[in-house]
Amino acid sequence: MRAAVLHEIGQDKLEVLDDVEAVGFGPGRVRIRVRACGLCHSDLSAMNGVLPQPAPFVPGHEGAGEIVEVGEGVTHLKPGDRVVVCWLPACGQCPSCRRGQTELCLAGFMNAGTPNFKRPGGDVFGFAGTGTFAEEVVVDAACAVPVPDDVPFDIAALIGCGVTTGLGAAFNTADVEAGSSVAVIGCGGVGISAIQGARLKGAAEIVAVDPVASRREAALRFGATRAAAPEELADAKQEITGGQGFDYVFEVVGKSATARTAYETTRRGGTLVIVGAGAMDDFLQLNMFELFFDEKRILPSLYGGGDVLRSYERAIALWRAGRIDLSGLITHRVQLGEINEALDQMRTGAALRTCIEM
Repeated sequence: MRAAVLHEIGQDKLEVLDDVEAVGFGPGRVRIRVRACGLCHSDLSAMNGVLPQPAPFVPGHEGAGEIVEVGEGVTHLKPGDRVVVCWLPACGQCPSCRRGQTELCLAGFMNAGTPNFKRPGGDVFGFAGTGTFAEEVVVDAACAVPVPDDVPFDIAALIGCGVTTGLGAAFNTADVEAGSSVAVIGCGGVGISAIQGARLKGAAEIVAVDPVASRREAALRFGATRAAAPEELADAKQEITGGQGFDYVFEVVGKSATARTAYETTRRGGTLVIVGAGAMDDFLQLNMFELFFDEKRILPSLYGGGDVLRSYERAIALWRAGRIDLSGLITHRVQLGEINEALDQMRTGAALRTCIEM
């Protein structure tokens, strides 16, 4: 089968090969025919080494498809079922799951160290234990979450990561208060989803901050009340909040510099939500006096900070009701053989989400 492979960390191009085989099928596992996947910035971060991932590997973790085959003991799925790939499944038994913090379950991360594919030259890993830039993938049954037949594959793929992460940051992590002021720094697919979540929660002012003009324009269509380039954020803070700062600021870039800006843009007693996935050697500096004196809440948000299955259901319900726009997030569509074009679209900021159609 075909798959897009990164041979070494740091390379900026993927090679689409036709000699890749999905491996690991057996009890408790399922084989999925991938039909659509989204390109998430985390895929780029894994390629350049910001996020740890053994190589060679097949990127992609935001995908949807249909079940081809189920292993022994899998009773909730059958061939032909439409599913979204969940890269962070909950085991239901670990301390985090028992506390109700299923997004902190490490069971899914344990899969990242086991090869998902092989080639004549050796083993190939799948990013985050999945690797959806492939025509087929074999994963634990818990990673395949059924979705209704009326949900298109491209929409289901987005729900598998970016939409769930952004909406959840506003709904679960921040629990944005109606009438509040919000700033979102970084307006790709995840940031736009956070904007939609803040709008649904009733935020009165939502400022979208991004260096790319097309993304700022898009943010206004999705519910932002104002768009600003990074150098315009200070003026927006002054005009909207009288210089005090926003009630909620979402950092969706994953860099200490933007996180520091986000902290300074948050009002005293306000909430800073860290959504972007950053590097282990990129440190955010805060002095102990400001940390104590400003009483700002700093809330990291992993995968939307809530129960993933409930988050999927909520996103589908909101999409069906027309309360959120998911198809509008897909600004570009490519085939697997054009995957490097999609990478360029992500790097330049030209795309909110590129859908790879398989």
